Amino acid sequence: MSKKPKYITLGQFLKLSEYVSSGGEAKMRIHEFDITVNGEKENRRGKKLYDGDKVIINGDSHVIKHED
Repeated sequence: MSKKPKYITLGQFLKLSEYVSSGGEAKMRIHEFDITVNGEKENRRGKKLYDGDKVIINGDSHVIKHED
């Protein structure tokens, strides 16, 4: 039995990190943020973020860690 990899979308991460208050706001405002994921410029709110991914939002660095 294979285990699905755990991920969170960039839009969900923006909401959980309190950069935005809702998914709708993330959709409208994502282009206002300077975001890189593992050194690559990113602006897709559906981008999947996995354990260990490094996300920088407007100069603030975050490392993705999923809790079981």
